[in-house]
Amino acid sequence: MLCLVTGVPGAGKTLVGLNVANKHTDPTSELYSVYLSGNGPLVAILHEALARDRVERDRQNQIRTTKGEARQAVKQFIQNVHHFRDTCLKDKDRPPIEHVAIFDEAQRAWNLEQSASFMTRKKGVVGFNLSEPEFLISCLDRHPDWAVVIGLVGGGQEINTGEAGIVEWVHAIERSFPGWQIHLSPQLTDSEYGAGAEIERLKGKSGIVFNEDLHLSVSMRSFRAEHVASWVKALLDMDSAGIAKHWAAIREKFPVVVTRDIQQAKQWLKTQARGTERYGLVVSSQAQRLKPHAIDVRTPIDPVHWFLDDHTDVRSSYYMEDVVTEFQVQGLELDWACVVWDGDFRWDGGRWTHHSFVGSRWQRIHKAERQVYQKNAYRVLLTRARQGMVIVVPEGAPDDPTRNADFYDGTFNYLVGCGVPVI
Repeated sequence: MLCLVTGVPGAGKTLVGLNVANKHTDPTSELYSVYLSGNGPLVAILHEALARDRVERDRQNQIRTTKGEARQAVKQFIQNVHHFRDTCLKDKDRPPIEHVAIFDEAQRAWNLEQSASFMTRKKGVVGFNLSEPEFLISCLDRHPDWAVVIGLVGGGQEINTGEAGIVEWVHAIERSFPGWQIHLSPQLTDSEYGAGAEIERLKGKSGIVFNEDLHLSVSMRSFRAEHVASWVKALLDMDSAGIAKHWAAIREKFPVVVTRDIQQAKQWLKTQARGTERYGLVVSSQAQRLKPHAIDVRTPIDPVHWFLDDHTDVRSSYYMEDVVTEFQVQGLELDWACVVWDGDFRWDGGRWTHHSFVGSRWQRIHKAERQVYQKNAYRVLLTRARQGMVIVVPEGAPDDPTRNADFYDGTFNYLVGCGVPVI
């Protein structure tokens, strides 16, 4: 059975299924499960966070557990999808020990071309002819009795080349596994999921079940952030009525402000955060002209230290010296976020324009697929905060043609025109 689960941002999709007593982590139980993600930073952070928590809880109960022991137990249940795939490739007939596979951000699974390219380049496997959804289903299909694949679906989250989208999961079932049932959230027809026509086609077919319970509609992120994703969607879609409606719902509960001064933004974050509430800087991976502001997206960081360490560690987000991009922050959250907006995604003449910095100048992005990825990158960045956010749109520089004021002023004026107050 394939279950495709949707949810509002912060609805706890990442941790769905983790609390089925202890049976999901017991290899002798038929409910033994695996949580899979292709998001390397997310997997590393979950491993470390849960291992630290286990060590601390055991210490309080006067049980001595090393972090290595705790981490090993976590790694059995939370795996990088590539590790799971490699294990299944070793014996192509043997079913995996798990009967249940939970696949996070299922719409980001690779299409056939990306899978085949990776297998040829990295694994020396020539002629691989399955998309990632089809291969993962085939692994669970080896069980002679039953198996379940739970796909957790986020709308508008595709941010990289070769991501198949949710439609490929449906096509894989229809193409190769006619005996499988598909249970779907009816919310998959929403435009953000990019599968509306395909989902409509499935209505009334045998083996297809639409279930409202497969949409996680209650946000666990924060009562303040409940309507933020809708506001961001309207903002990016240039939906003036939606912007006004959702801004009215969030402005009193979820502070959003804009500034041209990054130092002022940092100070705002520090004054807003209380106690251990986490804050930090997030930027687009294409934001390559922020270096004059001491932000270099190409500088490597360790997301484990950035997300988990405290105020005393210079590698943590609190120092606001290192930044994370959409690839490192996707699936993760901060209490307070500072989004630094570069000239890669600009408001120009009543529309968004898309740019990539190549060599010594900005170049227009014309390919529709890449434009979608870039728009989704900013969707990810603008929906990472639980409590509130500050947006920095830097001033241009008259002596630097790569930071022309026109690259920034339009975006700043658009945000102000949408009601975002200036600090």
